[in-house]
Amino acid sequence: MNLNELWFLYEADKRVLGFSPYTLKAYSLQIKVLTRDIGNLDIEEVSLTLLKEYLAKQSERLKPSSLGHRIRFVRSLFRFAFEEGYVARNPALKLREPKMDKRIPKFLIEEDVIHLKITCESPREHALLEFLYCTACRVGEVHRLNVEDINWENCSAVVNGKGSKQREVYFTTECKIWLKRYVESREDSCKALFVTESLPTRRMAISTIRYSLKKLATRGKVKANVYPHRFRHTYACHLLDNGAPLEFIQGMLGHDKASTTQTYAQLRGERRRELYRRYF
Repeated sequence: MNLNELWFLYEADKRVLGFSPYTLKAYSLQIKVLTRDIGNLDIEEVSLTLLKEYLAKQSERLKPSSLGHRIRFVRSLFRFAFEEGYVARNPALKLREPKMDKRIPKFLIEEDVIHLKITCESPREHALLEFLYCTACRVGEVHRLNVEDINWENCSAVVNGKGSKQREVYFTTECKIWLKRYVESREDSCKALFVTESLPTRRMAISTIRYSLKKLATRGKVKANVYPHRFRHTYACHLLDNGAPLEFIQGMLGHDKASTTQTYAQLRGERRRELYRRYF
């Protein structure tokens, strides 16, 4: 059995387990890079040394986080091969991820958010910005959201997060007003909450959401790098400022592990430094 044949079986297994199409697409790129660099070898020919040489070359041009993703995929692939009995030994068993520097999540200051708000020119821009800002949804969650997922009375929505896990998010009255204005201004029958302007029958793509925010930032002359995930960091920062415990923030962000949310604890110190630089 060669690597491409192993990938076919691995992908089928992950589809059955409910892995998202986006995850599988990322994995398909990983296997292409692997077979491009070491060849479509018989899986019994793949050794720990060969994998280390492959990853060493990758490390020359990848950030530690990206290299970590590559290592996790290789380990997962060969763990599957070993557990299913396709190989007698797991060559990736001793692979270790690179040590990661602890990075403080980047957030938007209140002034930037105000600039973005007053720059909005259409109900869709207002609705999208407000929803990202006050729900901390991932961009993929916003992309998948339908109008029927919105509970107007409770100012809440049910979103499908990572691993097809659902959670309830909440939004402000201001966000509700803009969402309603946007939905009522549409003449299409598309079930998606956000649709493209050029073709209203089509769900707004993730790339379009990112581009819309970039456009807003340019128009509002916001110097900070504005992207969807930065609103999650900003959301966590605001909750911390208002005394919310990390356990509550974990639930609101939809984190499985407390250690993921723990990263935001560093925001307390960074926020103080930001305010000091701003006011002193």
